[in-house]
Amino acid sequence: MSDATMTLPAPAKLNRLLLITGRRPDGYHELQTLFQFLDHGDTLHLGRRGDGEIRLTPELPDVAPEDNLIVRAARLLQAETGCRLGAELHLDKRLPMGGGLGGGSSDAATALLGLDRLWQLGLSLAHLADLGLRLGADVPVFVRGHAAWGEGVGERLIPVDLDTPWFVVIHPGVAVSTPAVFGAVELTRDTPPITMARALQGGASSWRNDCEATVRALYPEVAEAIDWLSERAPTMLTGTGACVFARLDDEAEADRLLARARERWQAFKARGLNRSPLHVALDR
Repeated sequence: MSDATMTLPAPAKLNRLLLITGRRPDGYHELQTLFQFLDHGDTLHLGRRGDGEIRLTPELPDVAPEDNLIVRAARLLQAETGCRLGAELHLDKRLPMGGGLGGGSSDAATALLGLDRLWQLGLSLAHLADLGLRLGADVPVFVRGHAAWGEGVGERLIPVDLDTPWFVVIHPGVAVSTPAVFGAVELTRDTPPITMARALQGGASSWRNDCEATVRALYPEVAEAIDWLSERAPTMLTGTGACVFARLDDEAEADRLLARARERWQAFKARGLNRSPLHVALDR
């Protein structure tokens, strides 16, 4: 990386626990969740421009350029700081849209941290996380860069260290609509809140996703993937889906399961991480 260009990762996340404990008057849901990063994701290439223009390639299908979270992050950073510099941005997209892996939020966080460095703005991590929250509830955890217990809509974060197994992640070939899931009548919205300590003490065998039953009902393709994967390893939906993941302690076992999964679906393996690859890259 030079002073004028950078290449940075935008890692995926998993929700290893997702509880819905209530619904607020504004329609948003109160959540309790455990976020963890993966060593797999998108890659963002950033170049500094002197004319204030923000240019992103390539365009994503069905996403207008002005609605892309990367462009919105760049323009928000300009507006917040009065910076007159611009950026040439290119995204290598690997994470599926509507997959529950946080791809768009991670891309936005990488844009915020990368442009803060490229434009020499020197904003604090807390300031950048606050900006990220304006873009989406999942952006702050990517900005802060550590596995976390999240509450509220997922923005109240406490760093945690989770186990770091191997995961096989399947994308069932559908894009799940988060508004459709959270708007479903049958969605569980009254799970009793638990403490972070109790959640961590219970361990992965007790973790679940309150969205899973609703997503199964709305998307048979997701239900099929969950059923197939759960016969072979402990399995859960991430976020509101569509991706489902299996937890494995051994990489060779993950390789064997991945080979079988790829006979039917798009799939990948990844290691769970407590520190984001984005922050590792920025520290180099």
